[in-house]
Parts: sequence; C-alpha cells; structure tokens
Amino acid sequence: MNAVLLSLHVLAAIIAIGPICVAASMFPAEARRALGDHAATRLVVLARISRVYAAVGIAVPVLGMMTAASMDVLSQTWVIVSMGLTLVAALVLAFVVLPRQQSLLADVTAHSGAGAGADVAVIARQKIGGLAMATGVFNLLWAAVTVLMIVRPGSTTGV
Repeated sequence: MNAVLLSLHVLAAIIAIGPICVAASMFPAEARRALGDHAATRLVVLARISRVYAAVGIAVPVLGMMTAASMDVLSQTWVIVSMGLTLVAALVLAFVVLPRQQSLLADVTAHSGAGAGADVAVIARQKIGGLAMATGVFNLLWAAVTVLMIVRPGSTTGV
C-alpha cells in the first residue's frame, strides 16, 4: 500500500505541479508580448492551465499526508517542514499568483480594447515584475519541498 500511495503522490506532483510551474512562469513574458501585439489568447490559456492544475494539485499534499501516515513518518521534521512549505506555496499560488494573473489578463484585454490609453500598459508592465517574482517564489518553494522529499534529513536513505 505504501508503494501505491507513494507512486500516486509522485505522479500527482509531476502531473499537477509541473504544469502550474511552467504556465505560471511563462505568463509574465507572454503578458509583455501581449501588451505589444494586443493578443491575449495565450494569456487566457496559461491562466486557465494555472487555475485548473491548481485545483488538481490539491491531490499532491493529500496523497503526501496519506503516504506519510501509512509509512509512519508524519511526525518527522522533514515531513512537517515539507507540509509547511507546501502550505506557503499553496497560499502564494492562491492569493498572489492566480489573482495577479487575472488582473494582468484584464489589463491586457483593456489595453487591446478600443480607446485604451497608454496608462493601462504602464500599469500592466509594473504588475508583470511582481507576478514574475511571486511565481519565482512559488517555484522555489516547490523545489525546496522536492529536495526534502528526496534527501529526507535524518532518514536511513537520506544524504
């Protein structure tokens, strides 16, 4: 049962978190391009990928906690730290990355609309840097969780 849960947890992480990291990372650059050519189609797709996979990504910590419980490691420090970092990553995604994507999408759409002024483009460009930074933080948090899952400090298989 441990092997099945661990396999499902790893598969969910690869299938759900990977696309979020990629789509969220691509979004700021695409927003810059969309401001230049007035085409928000790619942004809509990237924002949708981020939202849908964020919902699917809930399976990752759920399966992770089930796996840790079945392996009786739920109280180990590396698991607790991983769960904390996962929570922070989820909060960054839910309350910073996804809302900023939606805000930028609205700005780009407004910029491409008839009669939109240059002010919208200036505001959008300022938001892009903040979104890129938040996305980087999200990706770094997941990288740290991944390292903890592989190294598992204090375990017999850890480095």
